[in-house]
Amino acid sequence: MLTIGTKAPSFSLQNSKGETVSLSDFLGKKVVLYFYPKDNTPGCTRQACAFAGAYDQFLQKNIQVIGISKDSVASHQKFAEKYNLPFILLSDKDLTAIQAYGVWQEKKMCGKTGMGVVRTTFIIDEQGNIQRIMPKVKPDTNAQEILDLI
Repeated sequence: MLTIGTKAPSFSLQNSKGETVSLSDFLGKKVVLYFYPKDNTPGCTRQACAFAGAYDQFLQKNIQVIGISKDSVASHQKFAEKYNLPFILLSDKDLTAIQAYGVWQEKKMCGKTGMGVVRTTFIIDEQGNIQRIMPKVKPDTNAQEILDLI
């Protein structure tokens, strides 16, 4: 179980261009790391578009936004192009970061129980420590809630 003040688990994953991105690349910057279930689904699209709409405000505060799901690099590329997403999307098909951050959990949908990504946002400080954990966030308000906090 991750807690506030602990070192954020490191990762190296591919972005929508197939380039490897590591959390350590952003030391010295605050990072908003958000985990979401699936590209091109209604809630995930609204959340991504909300981050895209507020992206300039994040940049002004020297904050890097990173979204992670288990979708493929190709899926992320199409998703980013379709909605003009200016921030980093990372593919975690092997669930490495998803499990390290504890967001792979049992979920109930349409009366069925299965494992999936629980929409969760982490704010990581400039030293790579977890500053805030926001479980089960609402897709429409997540970006603004973070801006209000920081």
